[in-house]
Amino acid sequence: MESITTISRKDGLPARAGAVMSESMGATLRAITPWTDRNGGFSPLRLIVFLALLVPAGSLAWLAYTQDLGPEPLRGAMHESGRYAIWVLLVSLFVTPLRQMLRWPRLVELRRMVGLFALSYALLHLVLYFAFQNWRLLHGVSEIVLRFYLTVGFVAVLGLVALGVTSTDGWVHRMGGRAWRRLHKVVFAVAVLGLLHFMLHTKSDITEPVLTMGLFVWLMLYRAVAPEGSAPSSLRLLGVAVAAAVVTGASEAAWYALKTGVNAVLVLEANLDWEFGLRPALWVLVAGLGVIALREVARLVPRGGRARRARAA
Repeated sequence: MESITTISRKDGLPARAGAVMSESMGATLRAITPWTDRNGGFSPLRLIVFLALLVPAGSLAWLAYTQDLGPEPLRGAMHESGRYAIWVLLVSLFVTPLRQMLRWPRLVELRRMVGLFALSYALLHLVLYFAFQNWRLLHGVSEIVLRFYLTVGFVAVLGLVALGVTSTDGWVHRMGGRAWRRLHKVVFAVAVLGLLHFMLHTKSDITEPVLTMGLFVWLMLYRAVAPEGSAPSSLRLLGVAVAAAVVTGASEAAWYALKTGVNAVLVLEANLDWEFGLRPALWVLVAGLGVIALREVARLVPRGGRARRARAA
């Protein structure tokens, strides 16, 4: 089959216009069928990730169908969608470390898809908020303006919208690669705002908000020690895991001390006591050690295996 570029030359159109049309059609095809790669071919990896990202939506639909969203279903659905947005956003930030760890460059192509799913869950969270307000838009907006934790969450959603709108190849070309990358570093500020919203909104048990915050700390510390384009040594990763766990435990202790007056030392001791189950600090440490194990296993994979894996993506 002749390419659009070739046909455009026969019709007297500039070759560059044909190339732009081809690129535009390719982008449209990827948007409609996210399991296709940049060349328009089927990508099993993209399909698996796409289906995995739909699991939270399916879970929310099932909870609604089985009426397991609590006495106020809209409130329950709103909270669940917000949790999903935070977790998927963290997954999007983990793509770069995973790519470096596995030495699998094409994993970066998944970041846009994951980020757009984070945006989708955040927008669903916002829509459910207004639905919970009985669609009283002025009242809902006034609550966002007057309540700090709502203001923070709304700004985070706006940031995700800006990143989602400018995530296309067209915007990369318009802005230039350097300016586009600078803009998309805003994702870290958006994550901080989202985590702060999550923390402030939680009334009593802050286990999950502290856990997500600790994982975000790990992601930031990783970027601080990772050379451009390659994964840091296992020793550095161990330092990152320990430091993130310490920050997580200290943050939880400080929060309870300031909010409830509970002795911070007791909270720290609970984080290290297995009888209380795995507290956020230990979960973060376990996750960090898991990444080290993943890196060591990846180093044993021959380069030929990585090449076949890249082609399969």
